[in-house]
Amino acid sequence: MYAIRNVTEDVIWIGADDRSMPIFEGMFPIPNGVSYNSYVIRDEKVIIMDTCDVSVAPQYWENLMAALDGKAPDYFFVGHMEPDHGAQIKRIVDTYPDVTVVASPRAIEMMNDFYGLVPKNTMPISEGDTLSLGKHTLTFVQAMMVHWPEVMFAYDSYDGTLYCEDAFGSFGASDGQLFADRETFDRKYLDDARRYYTNIVGKYGKHVQKVLGKAGGIKINRFCPLHGQVWDKDLDYIIDKYQHWSTYEPEVKGVVVAYASMYGNTEAAANLLAQKLNERGVKDVSVINLMMTHPSYLVADAFKYSNLVLAAPTYNNGLQPMMRTAIEDMASMAVQKRKYSLIANGSWSAASEKVMKEMLSEMEEMTQIGETFIIRSSMKPEQSADLDVLADAIVKSLE
Repeated sequence: MYAIRNVTEDVIWIGADDRSMPIFEGMFPIPNGVSYNSYVIRDEKVIIMDTCDVSVAPQYWENLMAALDGKAPDYFFVGHMEPDHGAQIKRIVDTYPDVTVVASPRAIEMMNDFYGLVPKNTMPISEGDTLSLGKHTLTFVQAMMVHWPEVMFAYDSYDGTLYCEDAFGSFGASDGQLFADRETFDRKYLDDARRYYTNIVGKYGKHVQKVLGKAGGIKINRFCPLHGQVWDKDLDYIIDKYQHWSTYEPEVKGVVVAYASMYGNTEAAANLLAQKLNERGVKDVSVINLMMTHPSYLVADAFKYSNLVLAAPTYNNGLQPMMRTAIEDMASMAVQKRKYSLIANGSWSAASEKVMKEMLSEMEEMTQIGETFIIRSSMKPEQSADLDVLADAIVKSLE
């Protein structure tokens, strides 16, 4: 059964939710699922705006057929060749061989790379090119590396809609909610949106800033992303989030404490520090067990909070592997401008402090707060005062 929604009188959402895939892009856990959005604009000319992932293809095709209502599309816009949005490109072109494929030259090349596809009719587009559908006129906006090199946005001057591909999107199934509501989004979707942005687009902050600059020059009434909800109100809210994330400025003056612990001794110190911070009035504290939690959650919290505490033991004369992976992931997503503190554990060898400092030194504008808290196998009662000193230093750095 098809399930379509009108975004506007002429624009029909034909997306679908996937709650069965455990991981996204073979890497990121998505316990709340993910949505795939695609749209049809019905005017004097009809255009399909992107496709979907293979996992939701049956629902997508039912929706597409319902939206087209027996009419063949004139145009097919491919703004993004990533397979979670392009899996149905070949089927659409095979089904409608006379359709004109509208895409960047690089995207047209990539259709052959991915699907062995050379469309019969193409309209290669560049920055500033336009396409009139009747009332609706699309202007194409280059969005290189947000987050693939061939990405093009489409701006509809008739109703002020920006078809923004992976920008302003989110993990999480839509649960029937097509339009974003700030209160609901803040409570239900913000953490997924942050983790989506920081782990997929995070390292491309300069490119996001460039696109935000372009968007500031046009009147936008609506964001239609390829994941998550459609934004038709409170646009300043989600733009502000992207402003923070793309400039690597923390959203919150708070602390994320991430630990890797083999036998519970490093964990105990991390938990005690979190307790001491709370006792000192720090309300925004997040504690992450890296032995049980995917590093993408730490990356997201590292973007959110102003302060990091990393706690790990020595392992094979180096750093515990889960912590090493987590720091590598933070570095690869360009985490920067953060204050950090360290808890290092060692028994016959103590190398974790040295390795963590070396890895963090390669990230931009990272400042250590307090002295590293050193444990020799387990924390001793007399060390509690030293942990108080570290907690006081962290609290002071939050002022």
